[in-house]
Formats: sequence, C-alpha cells, structure tokens
Amino acid sequence: MIIKPRVRGFICTTAHPVGCAVNVEQQVRYVLDQGKITDGPKNVLIVGASTGYGLASRIVAAFGCGAATLGVYYERPPEATKAATAGWYNSAALEKLALQKNLYAKSINGDAFSDPIKAQTVDTIKKDMGKIDLLIYSLASPRRTHPKTGVVYDSVLKPIGKTFTGKSLNTDKEVITEVSIEPATQEEIENTKNVMGGEDWQMWVDALQAEGLLADGFKTIAYSYIGPEVTWAIYKNGSIGVAKDDVKAQVPLLDKKLAPIHGKAYISMNKAVVTQASSAIPVVPLYISLLFKIMKEKGTHEGCIEQMYRMFASQLYNGKTPTLDSEGQIRMDDWELAEDIQAKIKEMWPNVTSETFHAMSDFKAYRHEFLRLFGFDIDKVDYEAEVDPLTVDGALVSVK
Repeated sequence: MIIKPRVRGFICTTAHPVGCAVNVEQQVRYVLDQGKITDGPKNVLIVGASTGYGLASRIVAAFGCGAATLGVYYERPPEATKAATAGWYNSAALEKLALQKNLYAKSINGDAFSDPIKAQTVDTIKKDMGKIDLLIYSLASPRRTHPKTGVVYDSVLKPIGKTFTGKSLNTDKEVITEVSIEPATQEEIENTKNVMGGEDWQMWVDALQAEGLLADGFKTIAYSYIGPEVTWAIYKNGSIGVAKDDVKAQVPLLDKKLAPIHGKAYISMNKAVVTQASSAIPVVPLYISLLFKIMKEKGTHEGCIEQMYRMFASQLYNGKTPTLDSEGQIRMDDWELAEDIQAKIKEMWPNVTSETFHAMSDFKAYRHEFLRLFGFDIDKVDYEAEVDPLTVDGALVSVK
C-alpha cells in the first residue's frame, strides 16, 4: 500500500513504516557519532518509550551507553490493510538496530498504568535483565484507568481561576488566531492530577523495589516542562501545572524509599520540542515556531535526541554529578530559557500576525518535525513506493 500523511489539527492518523525506521536510524547514527558515554547504566527501563523524549532516551541508553533496554508503551500494531501507529514502528526499528549491535532490546505493549503490565514488566526483568540501574518515566496520556479503583480519569488543558485568552496558531490554515479557554473545574483539576501526576511514577518504583529489582545507585527520572511566560496560564499555572507539581512532590518521597540502595529520583525540565503531546497545547505550536528560528540563529537549537544525549553525557554519567536548580531539578531547558532567547520571544510576540508569521518564525521546521514524528517528510524515503504495513524489513541500513 502507499501511505500518505492524513493530518487533522495536532493529529496525524497515518504513519509510514520506512520513514519511522529511517527517523530512528538517523537518531542512532547521531548518538554513535557523538561517542561512548562512560559509567553508563547497564539495564534501563523506559516507561513511555515509543516517541519523543522517551524514545530518544532509549536510543541514548542503548547506543550511547551499551545498555540493555526494556521499553513500555501503548501503541496500535499494524494490520494487513492498516498501518501501525508511529511509536510501534519506531520501537520495531530500534529493536532491529539494537540486535545488529548485539544489544538486548525488548518492548511491552500495553497500558503502563495497569497492574498487569507492571507485573509483565517485572517478570521480564527477572527473566532477562537482572537489576535496573535507571528508570525513565516519560509517559504522556490523556486518560488513565486507576489500577486499584477502576475509575477512569481524563486530563484537560485548561487555566485555573479565570478564562485564558491569547494568541495561538491554526497549523492547518497557517494563520494566527485568538483562543479563549474556560477555567478548569476543581474536578477537572483533580482528574488531570490523577492522569499526569506522580502517583504512577511512584507505583513503578514501588513495583520494582518490592521485587528487589533496583541496583545499588539506582536513578529514576521523570520528564517535565515549565516553558516561557506566554504559556504559563494554560501550562505552568494551569491544570497540567498542578499535575506537574504532584510529580515534583514525589521526589523527596522516592528519595527516602531509595536511600537504602543509595538511589536518587530526579525531575528533568526539558526543552520545548515538537511532540504529539506538545502539538495539542494551545499557544505552544506558535511559540515553538518562533523559538526554533531564534535558537537556530543562535546555534543552540536541540531536538529530543540531542538533548537526551547532552543530559546523559553532562548530567548523569561520564563521571558527572547533576547540576540542580534551587528546587532540585535538572534543567535541560536552560538554553531555551536563556534571558536573551526569552527577551526576543517577548519582543516578537505582540507583533506576530497572520501576515508576519512566516517571516518571523520557522514554521517550516515545525511542520517538518511534526510530520517526521509519523515517518513523513524525511529525505531519501520514497513515499510513492508500495510498503507493507506489517514489517519494517528492508527499511534499515546497517549501523554496525
């Protein structure tokens, strides 16, 4: 079949198996070109491993550190007449490339919030890996079924206290619009915290620790985002911000639990990048389009793979100790939130209109990165060729 992108707003309903494979291969090649990370982890579990920062972390752990990796994600597998989701193809490609390098890489596809998937993960680690040195928690989901109560919670992207009105970008029509978002109710705030808060991160650590599967010196990192002032009303100070504060609150509790094995929990505040999750947040696509242009001109732009390699190499391993902010967080968003970068954003923001948008931003890069998430708009991929949705065979060049 011939697979083309079908985009509706922040969703692409198709994925290209060859394009996804090449995307993963290019990230692997980047890591190999950077060189080996010393003192790295031996066994790594990544929850939310199939796209974005989770996928990049897995690639760095495997190909930068030589680690065995186990990825947990929830993706739709392919059918004879229907392509899989991009994350499924990404993970299949990663496993093939890892095999070429004689690296252990397996995946578990299912609801990471559920007890059965945690139990399956524990069993796999016991059987195949031994103790875990690093747990990356990079789960982004709009919905969670609580494993103990069965209650289903839905998250919302809403301000708190008052209606938010501000500029946004209609990515389909490529015009600047004004959006108004009503404030979240208290129930919506609590539901969002139940989906995106820290409870599930804590449950993963507890499940592993209860089975004696955490190595001495174990580290766990949850990914988060603060962002610039223009996004605070619906992010940092909104319903998602409450959930992120709940994640932060888990750090001292986890540190106490992990103290007997000299373990440590961290939050990494990461840079704004194009992901399926970030594309859904009003204001953010416009902000990213401006940010990309400014950071590229300054020479500090990073995607997921560049940033995760920098984190592993400069904060976690290579004999380094993490540099933490006043709240105890790793700040991988330091280049994004540099004063000169954000001053430029503030200067540009009032002047962005539908007429000036393309000249002031790098929307072309935003669109490219969005399509790339799904395996499209990648050089040297023939999108007119027939592909088999059931396989990624033939899509990968050797990285030996």
